[in-house]
Amino acid sequence: MIVVSNTSPIFYLSTIGQLDLLRKLYNKILIPTAVFNEITNVGNTDASATIVPTLSWIQTQSATDQALVHKLRSELDPGEAEAIALAIEYSADRLIIDERLGRVVAIRLGLEVTGVLGILIAAKQNNLIQEVKPLLNNLTEQVGFWVDEQLYTVVLQAVGESI
Repeated sequence: MIVVSNTSPIFYLSTIGQLDLLRKLYNKILIPTAVFNEITNVGNTDASATIVPTLSWIQTQSATDQALVHKLRSELDPGEAEAIALAIEYSADRLIIDERLGRVVAIRLGLEVTGVLGILIAAKQNNLIQEVKPLLNNLTEQVGFWVDEQLYTVVLQAVGESI
């Protein structure tokens, strides 16, 4: 399975101590150079900045279709644009991206997408975590991940947890 990730899912999962869920679910993750640079940017004190460069299962690959990257940059930031281009180049089975506009563009281009909430649901369904709710609460309280009340309820219902 080929899976490409944008910056924010890696940031969010590493901040709540759950980055390894990506390895457990997908074995290997590709990130474009722009995402690696965003994660390891000088001055970045997030957990992802020190962890990601040490992980062999997160592999950095540059998108070769720079014309597509440039075109996508008219709508998206560098990491999102290159992640989508890389996913298209590799015919990725999945693109992990949370930003709404990036997801819309990726779906429009025929990519299968998931985000952090989908990762948590899949982790629970695969018995990799006991509960989604505490992790979802950590995301919203510690990281500032925004999820509206209705989606919060839908996610917990999807995994059989009470609100």
